[in-house]
Amino acid sequence: MPQRRAITGRSQEPRARFAEELRLLRHGRGVSLRGVAEVVGWDASQFGKMENGHTLGGPEIVEALDQYYGTGGMLLTLWELAVADPTQFKERYRRYMVLEAEAVSMWQYSPSIVPGLLQTPELLSQGGLTGVELEKQVAARMGRREPLLAEGGPQFRAILSETVLHSSLRSAAEWRGQLRHLVAMGERPNISIQVVPWAAGLHALTNTHTMFLHGAGRIVAWVETGYSGELVQESTAVDQLQLRYDRVRDMALSPGASREFIERMLEEAPCEPSI
Repeated sequence: MPQRRAITGRSQEPRARFAEELRLLRHGRGVSLRGVAEVVGWDASQFGKMENGHTLGGPEIVEALDQYYGTGGMLLTLWELAVADPTQFKERYRRYMVLEAEAVSMWQYSPSIVPGLLQTPELLSQGGLTGVELEKQVAARMGRREPLLAEGGPQFRAILSETVLHSSLRSAAEWRGQLRHLVAMGERPNISIQVVPWAAGLHALTNTHTMFLHGAGRIVAWVETGYSGELVQESTAVDQLQLRYDRVRDMALSPGASREFIERMLEEAPCEPSI
């Protein structure tokens, strides 16, 4: 059985600590991943991904493991710490940023807000930052967009829920500017923008922000919900996400029809009251 790591600075990495504890508990029982799966349920590959740190799993599967190992809620506590740890999120996001800069094509689905690469500075400023920090964030976002606008830039496909187009700014003029910016960006040869209208109904990515990065012969995905972000690199998991994305794309309006959809919303968007 592997020795349990001492309580050191390394143990302050909640995600690594959670994965380590799963491995130690299973080795302590002397069972295989398949053996755990046969008793607890779920697929053995899911437990393997959790032990390798590729995914955290959900609370239901962690509670089942708590019961199986008799750990009295310890695993669920470790899981909650791993999910909430901002350091882990930042580390994964930094890795994502490197991969984004190297990507030759990017596919995105946004359920609720305009994707960062398509935002105007006015929209970005709604995040609560002010002063120097806001200036840094705007500059960073504009810097990320530069490769997209350069000649021979990466291909970028953004699929937007209709909800995105209703998430307006306080300033009607600034929101109209954002809608006009979407139309203009969609006319660039390397950028495609599609809208999934509400009438299309529910689908597998309804509440999940997803970005696929294609580069160097591989595809990775960044998945973000309301409370955490996850860099998905394991090929089977990426393939499953891409299948969901493809189904959402099948439900979306064509780029041309989507442009007309946004233009209609622009015509209907309220103007600033005259003084």
